[in-house]
Order: sequence, then structure tokens, then C-alpha cells
Amino acid sequence: MDMDLKAIEQMVEQVLREIQSEQMINVTEQRKEGYGLFSTIEEAIEASEKAQKKLLYTGMADRQKYVDVIRKTVLNKENLELISRLAVEETEIGCYEHKLIKNRLAAEKTPGTEDLISEAVTGDNGLTLIEYCPFGVIGAITPTTNPTETIINNSISMIAGGNTVLFSPHPRAKKVSRLLVKMLNKALIEAGAPSDLISMVEEPSLENTEKMISNPKVRLLVATGGPSIVKKVLSSGKKAIGAGAGNPPVVVDETADIKKAAKDIVDGCSFDNNVPCIAEKEVFAVDSICDHLIQYMKDNGAYLMTDRQQIEELKALITTEKGGPKTSFVGKSAVYILDQLGVKVPDSVRVIIMEVPKDDLFVQEEMMMPILPIVRVSDVDTAIEYAYEAEQGNRHTAIMHSQNVEKLSKMAKILETTIFVKNAPSFAGIGAGGEGHTTFTIAGPTGEGLTSARSFCRKRKCVLADAFSIR
Repeated sequence: MDMDLKAIEQMVEQVLREIQSEQMINVTEQRKEGYGLFSTIEEAIEASEKAQKKLLYTGMADRQKYVDVIRKTVLNKENLELISRLAVEETEIGCYEHKLIKNRLAAEKTPGTEDLISEAVTGDNGLTLIEYCPFGVIGAITPTTNPTETIINNSISMIAGGNTVLFSPHPRAKKVSRLLVKMLNKALIEAGAPSDLISMVEEPSLENTEKMISNPKVRLLVATGGPSIVKKVLSSGKKAIGAGAGNPPVVVDETADIKKAAKDIVDGCSFDNNVPCIAEKEVFAVDSICDHLIQYMKDNGAYLMTDRQQIEELKALITTEKGGPKTSFVGKSAVYILDQLGVKVPDSVRVIIMEVPKDDLFVQEEMMMPILPIVRVSDVDTAIEYAYEAEQGNRHTAIMHSQNVEKLSKMAKILETTIFVKNAPSFAGIGAGGEGHTTFTIAGPTGEGLTSARSFCRKRKCVLADAFSIR
């Protein structure tokens, strides 16, 4: 009996030691948990691959739960305000109030698993099922202009599709990107999701991006940014989705509601200081209504610049020797730009406008600043022709204000843009005041258009022969 009691005491001590040891291991693991942040790209890819294998064996309900967790985390007032403010402070691009809108839009209107609609074909030879299935690990390159919006939007779409995502943010947006990735991972882990569904290296760099692009474990590449990075992923030899540049033109004809058109154009052009790739970049207005349009634009916060020398001084101030925009002025407010030019205006000024010829630098080059050139034309057909030239074949976004259905249809067919907005601000095209879902990866070059969960999936076919057709 004494021996039995002693044996029991030894067993209890052993169990207690094991529990204590397990607790210490758990504490150590918790300390090691980086919530998606890694010191090397190789570690990040390895972790992302392991997470995707776990995600693959979860159900659709689990994926949707993870999507809902991302939405809830971003829409938390404190979180939303923090990432919006930090994005502006770190990048010095855009404005806080509009970052709030864009981040909220990405969280609320990016589709989840409901986007993955299965197809079924039945007949005498049985049943065939076609479904959207994950690629695996996705490498996603994000821009400095929309850093948090793109991470939110891509994370929802890619995880809904059963993928994990490894982000390569712009180095000038690394702090807010780290914060957001950590914030989302922490919430996902607490909800029971695998660790590292979303990941990034702590110090983003061109070298790390190159390694990510070339690593065979990264199955799909997604680039949201300028032409050079899109070209790089498209030449990688892998499946790639590219969201490239745009230079969205606006056409206003004599049938338009001119007062509303003026307000819509100023609202769209000034939104987040013109950094969205969909924002109005140049206007072609029919002569008979051009003066009225300019006056109404002034009534809505536009500053009209008429002195030719001052216009040239503005160009010299904000452009490089090659004619492109200076990084230090991208996403800055109209008030700031004018102040640097020595012109003092009230804070109500949102856009700088001026009349120029169609071949002017401001018309042909996307500036991503609230500077809006206006080209006066004789008729709507000329306006459409000039808009086509200014858009430069990007097939990204175009806007038209008109009540003439024939001319609206003509412009839509000729420009072939991914987004064509009629009688509304440009941002209606991504679901802000317009119907349809939101995306911040608009893949014109590769044809996916407004990306969603299905854009980041493979279509797979499952065949059951000679059975399960019940008609």
C-alpha cells in the first residue's frame, strides 16, 4: 500500500513536471510569435507555405470566418483611425479623412467566399464539377499610394480563395504595413486561424522582392503599382496579375448636367489628393459649356490658374527633368503645392485647374496630384478622340458626363477601359457611391479587371463519369 502511494506521488510529480514544461514551451512559442513578421524572406515563404497547407484543409465556413475577422479588425474605430493616420504620416501622401474612407471601403465591400461560385454540368455521361481553387502562396507587391487599402483588400480576396499571402510593401510604407499585418494576424490567431496567413519581411527591399519573385514556392505574383514593377512580375515566368498605371480622362459634352459634372470632377480629382489610379487626371470639355464648367468647378474648390508663366513655373516645381512627377509632390494637397509656388489660398481650395492644349505635359503625364488640366474642344467627337490619345492605351479608367447615350456608348467602345464611369465621380467605379464591389488591385494589363477572390484562384475540374445525373 505504501509502495502504491509512493508510485502515485511519483506519477503526480511527473505529470506536474510535464505540464510545467509544456507551459514553458507555450510561453516560448508565444514569445517567438511574430504575427506574420519575419527577418528573412526565406522564413516568411516557409511559414506562408505551412499556413496555406493548413488553410487548405479548413472548410469554406472557416475561410469566411477569417474574412469576417479581418473586416471586424479593420472596422474597429481605434484600428481604422490608427492605420489611416499612420499611412499619411509615414508616406506623406494623401489625406487622413480619405484614407479612412478607403480603408473602410476595402473592409466592407471586398467580396469574400461568396465570390467563388461553382459550376456543375450533368448529362448522360455523369457529373462534372468546376470550382475555384487556391494557387497556394501568393506574393503581393503593394504601393506607397494605397498601402493599407491594398493589404486589406488583397488579404480578404486571397484568403477567401484559400491562399496565403506574402506582402512586399513599398519601403516608404513599411511601418504601417508591419502594424497592419501584425494586427490582422493577431486577430486571426485569436479566432483560431493558422498562424501567418498574412506575412511580410520586417525590412522590405528590392532584393527581398526579387527573392520572392524567383522563389518556386510562391505560385502566383500580384503587383499593384507602376509600369516597372508590373513588367517585372509579368516577365517572371510565373502566373502574374498586374495592376498598372492609368491616366483617366474626363469628357464633358453639351448635354451634361454641368453643375453636377463640375462638382463630381472636383470631388473625384481631389479624393486622397489624386493618388488613386482611377482619379480624374485631365478634362476635355466642349467649347459651348467650358466656361460654365470652369466657373462651377471654381465654386466647388478649384483654383483657376490663367498666367502662362505661372503654369510653366508650376511644371518646373513639380516635375523632374524627364517630365515625370517629383516624388516629393505626389499626393500633396493643392494648398501645399500652391504654397510652394508662393501662392496663398484658403484651405477650401482642393484642385488646381488651368486651360492647356491637348499635347501639354499635364495632359499626357499622370501626375497623381490634384492638378487638373482642361482642354477646350469644338465637339464631343473631338473630345473622345483626344481622351483616347491621353489615356495612352492603358485601358484603365475613363469618365464621361453626358446624357447622350450614343456618345456614351462610343466613348466606352473606343477607350475599352476596365472602368468607365458615367455621370459620377471616378470613385463610383470602385463602389463608393456606385454599385459593385471594391478593389484596389485593378488588373487592366493582365485582363482580370476589378480583382476579387476568384481572380486569385485556379479553375479545377472534377468528373464523375456515368453517375449522379438524376434528370
